[in-house]
Amino acid sequence: MKNRGGRLAALLLCASVGSASADQLVMSLAETGDVLASLSLAQGAGWCVLWNHSVQGFEVEDCYENRGGRMVLVRSHLPDFAAGLDHIPGRGRQISDGMGGYWIEDINEPVPGNAYILRPGRPAVNHRIRTDADEISLTALAEHARVRIALEPERTP
Repeated sequence: MKNRGGRLAALLLCASVGSASADQLVMSLAETGDVLASLSLAQGAGWCVLWNHSVQGFEVEDCYENRGGRMVLVRSHLPDFAAGLDHIPGRGRQISDGMGGYWIEDINEPVPGNAYILRPGRPAVNHRIRTDADEISLTALAEHARVRIALEPERTP
């Protein structure tokens, strides 16, 4: 399922994809806890948060893994040293992407509390979550709202 805003109604009902024996990546409204979408993620599975740079328009991505039930930032792709984008020495290793940009690999930073707040930008920025199988536009679901992105343990019925 590729969602670029066209499947908003289905996602508002709560997207739940994957097997029942995995942790859940849950996207919810920070103020109310209302779940916008959730994705099942097995141990070792990854996902990326992507957005279009607000000035240059190119795609930026931060990629995470489910490591033993912990949300860990593992790598970032930055196509340019544009405003707000840079490599912090000592935080991963910077390598060329072969197209004029760069990857920061081996960041390996656990996210405190297994969650963070993101305020999705306007449609041109289009904050979204991407896995190997799915893409969910957080901008389409909650533009300018405070969205909590959390890796939560598997819920048992």
